[in-house]
Amino acid sequence: MSDSKIPIINLTKLDKYSNSWVPLCNEVRHALEEHGYFIALYEDANNKNSKEIFDVMQELFDLPIETKKKNTSDIYFYRYKGQLVTAPLHESFGIPHPNDIEALQSFTTLMWPQGNQKFCETMTSYIKVGAEIEQLVDKMYRAAPAGAEDGIGNVGSNIHTDKGFSAVLFQNQINALQIETKSGEWIPIDVPPSAFVFVAGDTYEAWSNGRIYSPRHKVLMKEDKERYRLALFTFNKGITDIPEELVDETHPLQYKPFDNFDLVMYYSTGASSMAHGTAKPYCGINAQ
Repeated sequence: MSDSKIPIINLTKLDKYSNSWVPLCNEVRHALEEHGYFIALYEDANNKNSKEIFDVMQELFDLPIETKKKNTSDIYFYRYKGQLVTAPLHESFGIPHPNDIEALQSFTTLMWPQGNQKFCETMTSYIKVGAEIEQLVDKMYRAAPAGAEDGIGNVGSNIHTDKGFSAVLFQNQINALQIETKSGEWIPIDVPPSAFVFVAGDTYEAWSNGRIYSPRHKVLMKEDKERYRLALFTFNKGITDIPEELVDETHPLQYKPFDNFDLVMYYSTGASSMAHGTAKPYCGINAQ
């Protein structure tokens, strides 16, 4: 696979006892270690009608700004962000623990005191799919044996790496995501309809002892249309240790045990640049 070829992996109806399981696990490992992301094809009853999710997202973003600002949190990623000078086209909400129905219902009631059952039910179905993909990819990476394969006006999101373990992205058909390869080339990501993008984050890179690549990425809008994106970000709770099986002579220990949310707080203080990885300065073996 060349450095600029976008990896696409079909994760639909996988059976770990089939002949295709091991080769696909190796594909997942290669994609994460060499690229840091891949497009995931995943057909499921819960994501048959993608129009519904973008309809309710439009309803959310059409709310008055005073209502949107009620989405507050001490944690940077869990609050509403918009009207940013550096990214004027960007708006986002954060829902902590979205796979908890009570947390999602609480957010829904905050935005719509009169209730909005369709929003809650639609979001629940897509969060379920995103969680299934994240859990499946994690299982496949662990199953693959190590070494099995050797301009401001249009800025939707500035250059950054993700600070959690992973992000499962689902978007309407407005392609604007660009990801940087290990060699420094920026690749526009053309996402097929109803497909997902799985992107590795800084803490996944640290957990893997530097084997997995957490890529820098950005959003540049080139069309005069609204782009909606649903992202399920995963974070590990408690102390994360580096698995012994991922440390060897070729991959000596690079990271100390760390707390994912402490890493996020470290980043939010400005100690680490959004445009560069946070794991090395926070919990690298030589970090202070």
